[in-house]
Amino acid sequence: MYKRILFGAFIKGKGRKQLGSIIPVMDKKSFLRSFLKRHQLKRRECAWLLNYLMNDDGLMERVHFLDRSDETPKALIISTQGIDTVPFSFRKQHHVTTDCEKAFHDIRLNHTEEIYIELHFKDQELHAQYLAVLEDNPYLPETKERKQRFESEANVVLSESIRQFQLNKINDEINQALDAHDKEAFLALTEKLNHLLKNS
Repeated sequence: MYKRILFGAFIKGKGRKQLGSIIPVMDKKSFLRSFLKRHQLKRRECAWLLNYLMNDDGLMERVHFLDRSDETPKALIISTQGIDTVPFSFRKQHHVTTDCEKAFHDIRLNHTEEIYIELHFKDQELHAQYLAVLEDNPYLPETKERKQRFESEANVVLSESIRQFQLNKINDEINQALDAHDKEAFLALTEKLNHLLKNS
């Protein structure tokens, strides 16, 4: 229990949406509503496709917004007017199409697959709602490396916190033994403390 509390607190303090972070469906839907209200898409069918996703909470749970969708198994790339990028593309594994209808049928038939969405629109780095739902791409090598670094840091913090907890507990027990004039307990606890210090 103590380990879980410490690890949860460490993760909570890291800030940016990490792998495995759960972004509420309500936040994703709120962002998409705002996005569609503010921007005109190069392909009108894309608005229909995004609205279809918004109307299905089960699908929205599997939607992930990324700034780069490279290497993901299934991705939608959608652009707004005034941006010099492809209007729309749908990629699944190594197959790419610009046909919105094919993307719709694939999503409709495969409800349990994760959907990674890469949006291109003006001033997206300043859009607070977009940044709030943006996630790391778990398939990029640099993301995997960062995850490994993060897990390593978490393990160090966790180990040190547990060690400190154990030291404090033994010190408290030693003080109690002294107050109770319990020489046997004092000697046993002192030996336990020395062993912990020597092996840490």
